[in-house]
Amino acid sequence: MNYYEVQKENYQISTDISKLNIDFIYQYLSEESYWAEGIPKEVVEKSIQNSVCFGLYCNKSQIGFARVITDKATFAYLADVFILQSHRGKGLSKWLIQTIHTHPELQGLRRWMLGTRDAHGLYERFGWKKLTEDTAKRFMQKHNPDVYKR
Repeated sequence: MNYYEVQKENYQISTDISKLNIDFIYQYLSEESYWAEGIPKEVVEKSIQNSVCFGLYCNKSQIGFARVITDKATFAYLADVFILQSHRGKGLSKWLIQTIHTHPELQGLRRWMLGTRDAHGLYERFGWKKLTEDTAKRFMQKHNPDVYKR
C-alpha cells in the first residue's frame, strides 16, 4: 500500500494508518474536542478505517491528526483536525492543511466542506470561504448532536 509522507525538521505527516495512535486520537476527540465529546472508541476506529487519515508526529510521537471523508473524485469533508496545545504556534496547522490539500488522491475535487467553531482564519488562508446566504440555502443537514450521549 502506498502512503503519503512529508518531513519537516523533527516533524512528520503520514497517511499510514498503522502508525496512528488510536488511544491518543480517541482520548483527544472524546475528552478534549468540542465536536466529538463522548464519542465511543469503536466509532473513532471505524471512522479511521473509512477515511484518508493524516497523523502528525514529533520524533515519532503522535501530536496531531486530521481525516478526510471522501470519494476521491468529487467531494471531501475535512474532519477531526487537531494539534496538541504544546505544539501549537509553530506553523504545524498550516503545514498539515497544506499537506492535505496537496495529497495526490485529493486533487480535482469539486467541493470540500468542513465545520469549525474557531479556526476560520486558518482555513481562509487556503481558499476556504464561509457559506454565503445563497450557498447556505442549497445545503441541508441531518444532525443528531446527542448521538454519543447514551
